[in-house]
Amino acid sequence: METNLLLEKTDQQRNGLEKSGSKRVYLDYNATTPLEPDVIEAITVALQEAWGNPSSTYTPGRKAKEIISHSRESIAKMVGGCADDIIFMSGGTEANNFVFHTAIKYFWNVVQKAELNGVQVGPSQQGGILPHLITSNVEHDSVRLVAQQLMEEKKAEVTFIPVSKVTGQVEVDDVMSAIRPTTCLISVMLANNETGVIMPVGEISKRIRALDEQRPAPRVLLHTDAAQAIGKLRVDSQDLGVDYLTIVGHKFYAPRIGALYVKSPVTLTPIYPLFYGGGQENNLRPGTENTPMIAGLGKAAELVNKNLEHYMADMCKTRDYLENCLEAVFGTKVHFNNRFNGVARLPNTCNVSFLGVNLQGRRVLACCQRLLASVGAACHSSQEDRPSHILLSCGISPSVAANAIRLSVGRETTTEDIDVIIKDLREAVNYLEGR
Repeated sequence: METNLLLEKTDQQRNGLEKSGSKRVYLDYNATTPLEPDVIEAITVALQEAWGNPSSTYTPGRKAKEIISHSRESIAKMVGGCADDIIFMSGGTEANNFVFHTAIKYFWNVVQKAELNGVQVGPSQQGGILPHLITSNVEHDSVRLVAQQLMEEKKAEVTFIPVSKVTGQVEVDDVMSAIRPTTCLISVMLANNETGVIMPVGEISKRIRALDEQRPAPRVLLHTDAAQAIGKLRVDSQDLGVDYLTIVGHKFYAPRIGALYVKSPVTLTPIYPLFYGGGQENNLRPGTENTPMIAGLGKAAELVNKNLEHYMADMCKTRDYLENCLEAVFGTKVHFNNRFNGVARLPNTCNVSFLGVNLQGRRVLACCQRLLASVGAACHSSQEDRPSHILLSCGISPSVAANAIRLSVGRETTTEDIDVIIKDLREAVNYLEGR
């Protein structure tokens, strides 16, 4: 009841601020990003000039096909792949589900072929053989929940590897120790959406490839959800050594569309359709292509290809300024939840808690008049003051985790913006402490 009254009061105050034109500062870029002007222009051109069906031969259709082809090349370049490796999706959730669906089907195809050749894969089928999947306990829900669902439906066995409370990372040795003869997929995100911690995907890949040379089929497929990394880090599928890589547009100033990188689909890496229809995307993802959104995704990839070093440097500088200001103003009252010694993290992400009994993250944000941010993943925004399971998994105590706020800066965030929100946070904390 108290929280509802607080929210109602602050909503009224915010409405007053908006009417008066007071500056609002958005620091939730890990949740979603606005569209770049060049991206909006690319979408607009596609809407106006490329409205035809890409499979048609008349001008608007040919124009659509050209845009799709160009976008595919730009996206492939962004992740170190070839144009044929890119399959357009509705977003990251579909792409992640696509990979898990493929891994299950791949496993049973291998088992069937082995049985035809008189070879047994794991325990006998009568004894309950199931494909085995490995993932971490800090994955996005579009990985975690699909894995749980497959387990509940008894379609797969799943091992959720806990991240280290010292590093916040999945430990490579833990992943390797979990592999069984029936393991067919490992899925580990490239960077965590709440802590920004970068996972050792490349090292996992090296170890898996060495193992695959010594074991019979099925080989272990490797997937990484790169949603939070693209546009903030250099992402190279070849260096990472992955079979699948998820691309999410609205995390790097593109529209809400996505793509899946598959290393030489079908010929080298298995991939199976989720549904059936037309022959689009090489018969792998049917449906008439969404040309305007694909145009926007391609343009956003072009911008990353041209400007990534600049983006990274600017965001890192701004994030560091933010954290320095928090320490200078609040001193020992702040605890940074994503600083692990010797562990790399995203250049834009700060996860901080204000220490105090009345300083839960949701309450602090409700009292802020100018700051637009979140307590964690946007898809968990309705969970009231329940501590983030990701922070708890990283060894953050429940009382500190409940006070967490995720502040993620963007390309255009300035030090002046940071000054505004530091003042806002100080006033909010003082208010909640009755000062």
